[in-house]
Amino acid sequence: MDQVKIGRFIAEQRKARQLTQRQLAGELDISDKTISKWETGKGLPEVSLMLPLCQALHITVNDLLSGEKVQPADYQKKAEENMMDLMKENQENKKYMVLTVICGTITVIAVVSLVTLASYIQMPAAVRVALVVLAVATAVAGIGAAAVLDVRAGYYECPDCGALFVPSLRDYVKGYHTLTRRRLQCPVCGKTGMCRRRVVRK
Repeated sequence: MDQVKIGRFIAEQRKARQLTQRQLAGELDISDKTISKWETGKGLPEVSLMLPLCQALHITVNDLLSGEKVQPADYQKKAEENMMDLMKENQENKKYMVLTVICGTITVIAVVSLVTLASYIQMPAAVRVALVVLAVATAVAGIGAAAVLDVRAGYYECPDCGALFVPSLRDYVKGYHTLTRRRLQCPVCGKTGMCRRRVVRK
C-alpha cells in the first residue's frame, strides 16, 4: 500500500469535511500528532481505527486503503487488491521472523562449534587464538544480522495509544526487552513503555 498516497487522501477528505487535525483527532480519541503522521505518509491508521476514521470522513475502508475514491465498477477489484496487499505484508513479516530464528540458530551452532574446537583439540596457540577470534566475529555478525531481520519482522504496539510502529535499528538495539516486549518510545504519542511485539496487524 502507498502510505504517501493514503496520507494525502486522508488530508484531502479531512479538509473537504472542514475538519482540523485536532478536531478529527478528537473524534477518534487520539492525538493530532497521529493524524499528522498519517497525512505525511509516515504511518497508516491501525486496523481498530480504520472504520471510525472512515465514518468521520464519510468514505469506505476500500477508499482509504486505495488512497482514492473507488468507483462502484472498480469496487470489487480494489477490495481484492487491498486484501492481497495486507496478506502479502503479513507474509513478509512472518518470513523475516523465520529467518531471524534460522540466523540465530546457525550463529549459536557455529560459535559453540568454534569454541569447542579451540578448547578441546590439540593445536598451536596461534590457531587456537584465530578460532576464538573467528567465534567472536561470528557471534557479532550473527547477532547483528538477526537484529536487522527481527526489526523488519512485524511491529511493536504502544501500551498507551495502541499505535503499531517499526522502531529504528538503533532504538531496537538500545531497548531493554523480554521475550515478547521491548522498551521503546512510541513515535505517535511520544511515550516510552514496554511495547508488545506483533507479527501481523490486528
